[in-house]
Amino acid sequence: MNNLKIVNLYIYPIKSCQGIEVKSAQVTAKGLCLINNSCNCTVGDRTFMLINEQGKFLTQREYPQLATIKVDISDNNLILSSENNDISPFELTILEENISRKVTVWRDETIGIDQGEEVAKWFKNALKLNINCYLVKQSPQYIRPINSKYSLKENQPVSFADGFPFLLTNTASLAELNHQLKVKYPQDNLQIPMNNFRPNIVIYTDTPFIEDTWEEIEINLIKFKLVKPCSRCIIITTHQKTGARNPYKEPLLTLGNFRKTQDGIIFGQNMIALSEGVIHVSSHQTIKHEK
Repeated sequence: MNNLKIVNLYIYPIKSCQGIEVKSAQVTAKGLCLINNSCNCTVGDRTFMLINEQGKFLTQREYPQLATIKVDISDNNLILSSENNDISPFELTILEENISRKVTVWRDETIGIDQGEEVAKWFKNALKLNINCYLVKQSPQYIRPINSKYSLKENQPVSFADGFPFLLTNTASLAELNHQLKVKYPQDNLQIPMNNFRPNIVIYTDTPFIEDTWEEIEINLIKFKLVKPCSRCIIITTHQKTGARNPYKEPLLTLGNFRKTQDGIIFGQNMIALSEGVIHVSSHQTIKHEK
């Protein structure tokens, strides 16, 4: 067991849009949740998602401009704005009841609550899409279960995240990657920020990729099971404000040189919470881990 600490916490209310950095967060079965949201957790990590007319989810893989969309929370409203500043902000009163839409996230089919035509038009204009899109909220009446190969019990829920409720990354792992990028591109000073990896929980350690050796961690008496390394795609080459792709396809290419496994190119660990509670960013904190 080592003394580690949380240095960043992020919640992404809308899948593939910008995240919100917080100092404290509620740990729920589905993921992190904003504490100041009246304790009913209607806005948590990946609670919302954009879909096309067929109900298929939209992400930065095909639409990197999603990274330009800023999301804030005020009471029970989403405040949406664009980094491009060519469209006025939009305030959405969250609809808990409205038209239900069948939605698809990878191989999963579930139900989303349509958030209305006005916000759909706003997104189409803000993203300059040539297709219609809809913003949906995950319906609390339908469980989207974690893949049974990795879940710890039947019908263990997850949000609209790719597959798991929590993603953990390690500062030392990023430092090692950036060291290799510095050696590879000495003239460009190419360094990648952690937000390219869109984690929920960022911890400080002095050992790169030590998280690969852990089976469980305990933060503020809340236990998490590390269930699967996180395989990476083109999203990590995307600037998380401008939506621009890195011209060298980095850091995906360099990461592939030393982190390619049978599960893909790996950075970070997917986790499931074994209990609920509150976690904080703190310089005085003990994180217990078990190999």
